[in-house]
Amino acid sequence: MIKRDSYLNRIVHNMWNDEVKVITGIRRCGKSVLLFELFYEYLISQGVTEDHIIKIELDQRRFYKFRNPITLCEHAESLVAEQKDEKFYLFIDEVQLTMKVIDEANGGIEVSIYDMLNELKAYKNLDVYVTGSNSKGLSKDIATEFRGRATQIHVYPLSFAEFYSHVGGDERKALDAYMLYGGMPRVTALKDEKDKKDYLTGLYKELYMKDIVERNGIEREDILGDILDFLASQISSLTNPTNIANALASMKNEKVNPTLISNYIQHIIDSFLISMAKRYDVKGKTYFKYPNKYYYTDIGLRNARLNYRQYDPGHIMENIIYNELLQRGYSVDVGVVTDRTSGANLQKEIDFVVNDADKKIYIQSAFQMDTTKKESSELASLLLTKDFFKKIIVRMDIPHNFYDDNGIFHCNLIDFLLDRVELF
Repeated sequence: MIKRDSYLNRIVHNMWNDEVKVITGIRRCGKSVLLFELFYEYLISQGVTEDHIIKIELDQRRFYKFRNPITLCEHAESLVAEQKDEKFYLFIDEVQLTMKVIDEANGGIEVSIYDMLNELKAYKNLDVYVTGSNSKGLSKDIATEFRGRATQIHVYPLSFAEFYSHVGGDERKALDAYMLYGGMPRVTALKDEKDKKDYLTGLYKELYMKDIVERNGIEREDILGDILDFLASQISSLTNPTNIANALASMKNEKVNPTLISNYIQHIIDSFLISMAKRYDVKGKTYFKYPNKYYYTDIGLRNARLNYRQYDPGHIMENIIYNELLQRGYSVDVGVVTDRTSGANLQKEIDFVVNDADKKIYIQSAFQMDTTKKESSELASLLLTKDFFKKIIVRMDIPHNFYDDNGIFHCNLIDFLLDRVELF
């Protein structure tokens, strides 16, 4: 079993904090294993007995009855109410599968899982943990539905460090595999390349697409698929719903509404399949509304969506760096600086403006800098900031790390991903 110590430590740190622990993330990224196996084993190692850990897996048929939140709440209460001197733990998997029901016994009011979990907080001997795979019913509602009393722990597919800790061997070969197949945990258990590709393709078609369509009542599944193809082929490139609508209209020979595109993109983001990076004006300290960049949560899923036809190592590398920064808990934007030296006010891009509380660094992703033109291009935007924040270029074409004459740190990608360099 692959260790996910950074997430496990966060769960342990937040035990008995009088809040519901909400573990979110794309389906099959390891949330259930983290909670039902890794954290479960931790509790057992600390002397908690099995009968004091209540496990409810809502995607399993034998637990379907607990999709009714009243039934779930009453079941938990029956186990903990009479033993108030003993501590219990409640695990609920895929909580978004619960339904809203009418409570006839209390005047016919509508009751949701949030109502029931808030009610269970009255039991001070019960610590509650839930997992979920869609932010529409979780991340956005944590502050309101849980009345501000919830701790969110977002889980990503395996980072390269987690992936490499399991596969071992030559670091570059491991990175090549990671850039092709990504970090979905199940992939690491598959040896045959065809099996890996079939698994990722199956996940996309049979799980993620169906989830998005069914949960959001998608009527134009063909357009949803076209959007996913477009975003997969355009990772690390700036775009907006209007551009996508125009591209699809040309391809399909029909008018496509940008509002529909915007709504479908939001549904995809809610499913945690992709994430959006906003553009930030470094000098003006404001955000642009459009265009933005979109990155796949797992690069293997992106490659599978395109049937492995567009293997763009530079763009894939940028996507992986973005995911790595998010996994480490940083706030990440796409930076914009204006070059006024020529009088044309040209906007130039910094791949990532990375914030950790009151600290900030700039990061450029450069697969290789093998020409003077390429080197000048990568350095120009960083030098235009004219500030003293640390500036880093992550590269694939250097054997060791160094500072150049401008004070910019050039970092090997593998060293960056294996956390061998200090960012802040």
